[in-house]
Formats: sequence, C-alpha cells, structure tokens
Amino acid sequence: MRFEGTQSYVATDDLTVAVNAAVALRRPLLVKGEPGTGKTVLAHEIAEAIGAPLIEWHVKSTTKAHQGLYEYDAVARLRDGQLGDERVHDIKNYIKRGKLWEAFTSPQLPVLLIDEIDKADIEFPNDLLQELDRMEFHVYETKETVKAVERPIVVITSNNEKELPDAFLRRCFFHYIRFPDRETMQAIIDVHFPGIQKLLVGKALDIFYQVREVPGLKKKPSTSELIDWLKLILHEDMPLEVLQSKDPSKAIPPLHGALLKNEQDVMLFERLAFMSRRGG
Repeated sequence: MRFEGTQSYVATDDLTVAVNAAVALRRPLLVKGEPGTGKTVLAHEIAEAIGAPLIEWHVKSTTKAHQGLYEYDAVARLRDGQLGDERVHDIKNYIKRGKLWEAFTSPQLPVLLIDEIDKADIEFPNDLLQELDRMEFHVYETKETVKAVERPIVVITSNNEKELPDAFLRRCFFHYIRFPDRETMQAIIDVHFPGIQKLLVGKALDIFYQVREVPGLKKKPSTSELIDWLKLILHEDMPLEVLQSKDPSKAIPPLHGALLKNEQDVMLFERLAFMSRRGG
C-alpha cells in the first residue's frame, strides 16, 4: 500500500514520503500549508489511490470533540417517552454515531479526514488525544467500548489559524505543503488542462507569480485560484496579447476577480496602476 499520487493530483516527492511514512506508522498525518494548496484534496486522492472509503469530518468553530465519537439525543428520548413511543426502551435508538465511530467500525480500512482542525476550540485536539492514541472510546449510555478493528489512515489538515498543543503534535506525522514552484505548478496545470498552449501558460504563470510577490498583498492567490483564472481565460478566449501587454498603467491583471479576493488587494493594484500612469 504505497501512495505515489494520482492522475489528477500531482504529489511532490517529499509529500509522497510523508504520506507513506504516516501510513506505515499508522500515525495521523498532520498537513499544513496555505489555503488552496490541496490539503483537503490529498485525503480524497489517498483514498482513491488505495481504493479505500473516505470518511470526512469537517470541523467548524462550534465543533466539539465528542461529536466525532457519538451524540446522545436525550431531548428526543424524553419527547418519545411522553408520546408513548416504543423506541424509548432502547437507548441505542438515540445514539448518533460520529465520524470516528464510523472509521473505527468500518468493514474496510478507511481514510479519515479531520479537516481544518484549527477552526475549533483550542481544547479540541487535546480532547481527541486518547481516542486517536488508543483507537477506542467508551459509550457511557450503553456501557460499551468501541474499538477500531484496524487503525484507520487519518489525515488532519490545518491552516495555521491556531497553534496546536504539543501533546497532540507528538502523536502526528507532520508535513508542510510548500507553495508549488513554477515547475510543479506547470505539472499541475498540465493535469487540469491537457494540451493547453504553452506560451499562454508561460505568460499566465509570469503574471500569477508577479501578483504573489507584490508587497502588502493581504491574500496571495493560491493554486486553486490560478486554475479558476486559467479556466476563465480559456472560456473567454482571451487573446495572448492581453497577457503579454507591457503597459504599466494596466497593473491589475485581466479577470482579476479570480485572483484577488478582497477590496484591499484590488485597491492596491489600482494604486500601482495610477502611480505608473503618473510616472509615465
């Protein structure tokens, strides 16, 4: 069972080493990197590459760790008891299985994605330590212990919004997805746009990396935004001359809404264009 990337996902050598090391150790793979660098998609591609089911747990700011184990709906049971429903006599009818429970009891070795763990409360990772370590937990309402048949492959993503506890980090295999260099980005584009004109891609990449290097940019465009931008360029059948223009008064790139995602960055480019016109 080795991951080498897929036809639709370009994995660098250091990423494949990290994935295979985490799988061999059966440690959770903690993946960090800029938004849009393919952290979440990685879990999908690992599952596809090894033919495993994917179980996704998308973490929100209100998510609690126990929701990944199970939830007991006491209110529904009380209501059913008042209505005389026969289901009330079996407490299991009011236990909702969480994503960890699904992964632990999956008949086939699954890939469990815990997405954007840093969105939750700081105690969230600590509250999962024992369950991820022992691969078991106790259901107090039914007095049963749920134990993993086989340790699932766990992929945890983080956007670095919060620092994760040291005790949690010790239990993970860590990998930081660096932003793709030009050669890797070219390979990614070739996957998404086979047969695309090389000159067009070259000029688009020139503009893309120039935009990323502009000082003071609040939100640098990511890989996914570059893909969207290229889709628009192809859809609009934009002439190559537009991308090749050397006019400094047109500092803002065409169809910039795909690359620049807030008004501060748009205004920054507009100021650059204005300064270029005054300088001219």
